[in-house]
Amino acid sequence: QVQLVESGGGLVQAGGSLRLSCVASGRPLSSYIMAWFRQAPGKEREFVATISRSSDLTYYVDDVQGRFTISRDNAKNTVTLQMNSLKPEDTAVYSCAAGPGLSRRIEGYTDWGQGTQVTVSS
Repeated sequence: QVQLVESGGGLVQAGGSLRLSCVASGRPLSSYIMAWFRQAPGKEREFVATISRSSDLTYYVDDVQGRFTISRDNAKNTVTLQMNSLKPEDTAVYSCAAGPGLSRRIEGYTDWGQGTQVTVSS
């Protein structure tokens, strides 16, 4: 099992940027596919982005494509989500997740962080 802790959330105006980080401990990050999910108030948790173990493959949900970038540094046990051109509809709790294979499904991930709040004001 791997422990995941997110940071970097906050309040930002529309059009602004935030950089989320997720630090892993307990097991090497390189053992896992990593992903970011988000959950807005009153909505179900949804997939945002995922990255392969060697960073050669990344996938995004359509409405963040071109605005968000997922990356990882296995030596630092860290995965990052750079979020640019933020919109009010990006407001949510963002959580990182670790799993055995590339997936857009919640069920594809076995370990989760507690999440960090991102609020985008209009």
